Amino acid sequence: MFDHISIQTQDPSAAAAFYDAVLAPLGAGRVLDFGEVIGYGSTGPAFWLGPTTGGEAREMHIAFAAADRATVDAFHEAAVEAGAQVLHAPRLWPEYHGSYYGAFVRDPDGNNVEAVCHRPDGPE
Repeated sequence: MFDHISIQTQDPSAAAAFYDAVLAPLGAGRVLDFGEVIGYGSTGPAFWLGPTTGGEAREMHIAFAAADRATVDAFHEAAVEAGAQVLHAPRLWPEYHGSYYGAFVRDPDGNNVEAVCHRPDGPE
């Protein structure tokens, strides 16, 4: 639905280190880097980080697509290694639909960041 999205961060260096770690298992990385403004993606920038420009950053929920459940697990492991607060470890969320498999963590700015797979590719 969207072409790209940008979020604000209080600490661009900390946010960049976090997203470098958690987006790698999802097949994404830095594709443009302007110092405090960084674009992530697999071919072009789809997810941007930028410094807060007036007041505090507001909490957002961001869900990144994962190719399979193992990738959701790898995202979760990378987030834990990066020091993220775990909101929900990887699991099925049948209240969304029968094969919704996701993990939720907090980024350095307090955003709720998720990796989700919609494929029924694992034991239920």
